[in-house]
Amino acid sequence: MQETKFEKLHLSRKVQKALDTMGFEELTPIQEQAIPLVLGGSDIIGQAQTGTGKTAAFGIPLIELVDAKVKQTEALVLCPTRELAVQVASELRKLARYRKDIIIIPVYGGQSIRPQIASLKKGVHIVVGTPGRMIDHMRRRTIKLGTVTKVVLDEADEMLDMGFLEDIETILDGTAANRQTLLFSATMPESIRRLAGRYQKDPSHVKVVGEELTVSEVEQSYIEARPGKKLNLLRKIVDNYKFSSSLVFCNTKRCVDDVARDLKALGYDTESIHGDMTQGQRERVMANFKRGRSTILVATDVAARGIDVSCIEAVINYDIPRDDQYYVHRIGRTARMGKTGYAFTIILPTEMGKLRDIKNYAKTEIKRHPPLSPEDEFTITAKPVTRRRVTYGRSRRR
Repeated sequence: MQETKFEKLHLSRKVQKALDTMGFEELTPIQEQAIPLVLGGSDIIGQAQTGTGKTAAFGIPLIELVDAKVKQTEALVLCPTRELAVQVASELRKLARYRKDIIIIPVYGGQSIRPQIASLKKGVHIVVGTPGRMIDHMRRRTIKLGTVTKVVLDEADEMLDMGFLEDIETILDGTAANRQTLLFSATMPESIRRLAGRYQKDPSHVKVVGEELTVSEVEQSYIEARPGKKLNLLRKIVDNYKFSSSLVFCNTKRCVDDVARDLKALGYDTESIHGDMTQGQRERVMANFKRGRSTILVATDVAARGIDVSCIEAVINYDIPRDDQYYVHRIGRTARMGKTGYAFTIILPTEMGKLRDIKNYAKTEIKRHPPLSPEDEFTITAKPVTRRRVTYGRSRRR
């Protein structure tokens, strides 16, 4: 398929200028299919993993369609985590940088609700929020959803996995009856189909993942570890490839703390992020990782939602994901916007069956990685190699 220039969408001059400033030149597949449909007023179901440009796919039409002359909330974007809400709001503000008349704010837990209430009272056109905090505002009557005519459910499968179905239904029931509903999800389980059937009107389906749910630019492999030797193997991967940025996934918060602590003790520039951390701590961690002050970020699946670092070179599954679809979410953190990335999964001998399930679910090939060194093990007290640090410039994705 030939790539299409943004100019062919005949966007407003100010939005096109913002895209030019951000370095956007070519439409990604999800953008090429979704933007005209949204501009035309259609409900859509978009299946695409993180990193395919889906924020711009719904963000550009929202900026174009909002009537800034009226100071009321017209558009609502729901996200599963506060990190993703902050990121989406930031991306929308960049798209609206030359539309000073459009007000966009994120609302989420973990910070005082008072500044959010003050902003809402002044008049906001687009609200990006988490379901829990949105319900809080609804109960306080500090937000009026009756004027909302455009709703985006971003990473809808993750929101349902986190138990937000009832909150989402309450929020949607409070919006305008003639609203336009846009649903984006990396996977399409039956729960998503039921939600779409209840709240969407004749939606158009946009699917850009093809036969594989994981991006083709990711080189995927697995490495078998003996019990108790996973840290050694993780270090072998890091030292062998010398990544400037890698994201390590663990299944539990305790494992995240343990792995991050051990890597730091060995001299690696490591940060960790999980749900027990305060919002301030999480923001500090992400700032260090984005700026290259840390080269390894250890995270849980939930905390990693909304991580927006376009230059992550590798994803390392320290623990094999418990849910098959989490593999898809994890792998989507690397190889964004056509870049090449690596994905390693460390497995125990008893987990080969789980690996087969993931391969069947994702319809992808995960190859056995060749030995990283002739030795079976090496002492973890060895001096680590020096890795270069990088400072990330402005991202040009989406």
